[in-house]
Amino acid sequence: MTLQHDAFDTQTLVPGYHEPVLPTGEPDAATIAASETRTRQWSSNGQERIKYGSDAHKQMMCKMFAETFNPYRPSVLKWPALDDAALHRITSLPIWDIAVQTEGKARLRMAAYARTVADPDMRNTLAQNAWEENRHKEVLSKMVQHYGIPLVPEPPYEYPQDPEWAYLVTGYSECIDSFFAFGLFKVAHDSGLFPPELIDTFEPVMQEECRHILLFANWVAWHRANLNLFKRIAFELKVFRVWWFLGLERMDLAKSLDADGNEHTQDNNFTVNGAQSVTEKDLSVVELMATCLRENDRRFAGYDKRLLRPTTMPFLVKCALPVLRFFERRKRK
Repeated sequence: MTLQHDAFDTQTLVPGYHEPVLPTGEPDAATIAASETRTRQWSSNGQERIKYGSDAHKQMMCKMFAETFNPYRPSVLKWPALDDAALHRITSLPIWDIAVQTEGKARLRMAAYARTVADPDMRNTLAQNAWEENRHKEVLSKMVQHYGIPLVPEPPYEYPQDPEWAYLVTGYSECIDSFFAFGLFKVAHDSGLFPPELIDTFEPVMQEECRHILLFANWVAWHRANLNLFKRIAFELKVFRVWWFLGLERMDLAKSLDADGNEHTQDNNFTVNGAQSVTEKDLSVVELMATCLRENDRRFAGYDKRLLRPTTMPFLVKCALPVLRFFERRKRK
């Protein structure tokens, strides 16, 4: 199955799922503040400990995802006027084609996998995740249209032959990219190079990504625990292959043609290498990695402590920081 970029409908792809009803009109400040608090702060009553993979674990993650939903509408987001310097910084970032297409692939991959899930609660929760990915794509599309950012034509999106593989690639990829994006977003916020209104407009999307990878980390644990021995071995091999694939992908560069037919090289790993594009400060790798760790902890801090967090990138960065600091001190001498 091949879908054109504007032909996505979660309800059609995932039978039984119903899209949320969003409020009409522009929300007032009190409504926005309440939504922001609800999105960031959530805990569940019940037993002190839960068994990962149990029905209680499943119910907790599904309830979290439903009750932290932010009902913002892309059509009413305010895009502030930018001066020439800020507009140039935004339009020159080499990420927009990849960003839009990544969300386009993510929504379809998540919907495709949700369609295969037998458990109705988990199926609807993953379908909601796909719907929110589509909303992210709408936000990006409206932003690039408002600021006149040229994009290459979107390719048709292919329905995955192996939905589980596609979902794993998307989920682990988001865990990697979001970890660095949290830090870069904080750097951009503190730099003062971008209007605060623009940062505020994107803030709900950033926190929504935190919810997405929180759900994914708990889905992995729940799914893994409910597999028999042979399926568990096959699943672990698939996860290993996914990490290998993502490692190779991030060492590669994606080339594309802009709207005028000029070739551009876009860095798939921009979230690691792009700090200097969002700040005038001479930011070291150590400072960026430490910022990513702090922001990662801050964004997850409000959610029930019993829910699992993505751990791979924080663990790797914590292991790397002493080495990076050592070489940074050597370099200063």
